[in-house]
Amino acid sequence: MEEPSIGWIGLGNAGYPMAACLAKKGHRLLVRDADPTRGIEFVEKYATSRIATSDPDSFQNCHAVITMLPNGTVVNDVLLGANGIAPHLKPGSVVVDTSSSSPFDTRALGLELSRLRVDLVDSPITQEQLHAIDQGDATLMVGADSAEALEKVMPILKDMSAHVFPMGGLGAGHTMKTLNNYVSVGSIIALNDALVTGQKLGLDPQTMIDVMNVGTGVNFSTKYSQKNLKSYDTGYQLELLVKDVKIAKDVIEKSGFQTELPALAERYLEESLKIVGKGADHAESLKSWEQRAGIEIKKTERRKSLP
Repeated sequence: MEEPSIGWIGLGNAGYPMAACLAKKGHRLLVRDADPTRGIEFVEKYATSRIATSDPDSFQNCHAVITMLPNGTVVNDVLLGANGIAPHLKPGSVVVDTSSSSPFDTRALGLELSRLRVDLVDSPITQEQLHAIDQGDATLMVGADSAEALEKVMPILKDMSAHVFPMGGLGAGHTMKTLNNYVSVGSIIALNDALVTGQKLGLDPQTMIDVMNVGTGVNFSTKYSQKNLKSYDTGYQLELLVKDVKIAKDVIEKSGFQTELPALAERYLEESLKIVGKGADHAESLKSWEQRAGIEIKKTERRKSLP
């Protein structure tokens, strides 16, 4: 059997279904995850894939390596740490980082990889609908300094997404991802504010969401994360949302633009994280709003609009 030519590192909540999209399209993958059972599960389901060893040279025959990891620090360690794979990659190979990372860290990493004659492309993901990545319907925001490197990996990017948006040079993808998440955070905070205020003034929270979903208040949280109030099953952890807010705050500050909202969002969501703990769904941030308002949001049956 032909050996895998695409490496994939990170088979978490997003990484696994994204890698699966490629396997379903016939790509042979060499996979690795911090949890060995994830790799075993993957190759059992996708027989043309293989599990990479823990050796730093295990990806040396791959022309592209895709990382989907918790943050840029982990990405940097996997590539350039004590057991880093980058020094063992073939010259001309391409690393595609789909993680949520700081664009400034991405550019610094790209410089280090270029000294090894390895190109870096940043291609973080977002989605229009909850769990869209499971069906290959993700949106990719791509940054690359090398047009040749981008051309090499574009067929791979297209096979694991519905939309690919080239945003500019290296780091532009992560900049777009950061600002997209920032807008999403604003809607989460505004919705939490509205739900506790509405209930305190006699409105039914579930009906409020149903109204917003057919009005100008519609957003990702009303359509998916909180469509069925307090279900808390989006698969996206609050801890990761806090990380994204910190990146957004840094990006906005370094752009020279001044606004108070990033620091406020960071404070509110960090308070929420202290209450619900690590591992909690990001929609559980609502619990800290309930605590501050001195109420518990009621979960009621959905009401029908009048004909």
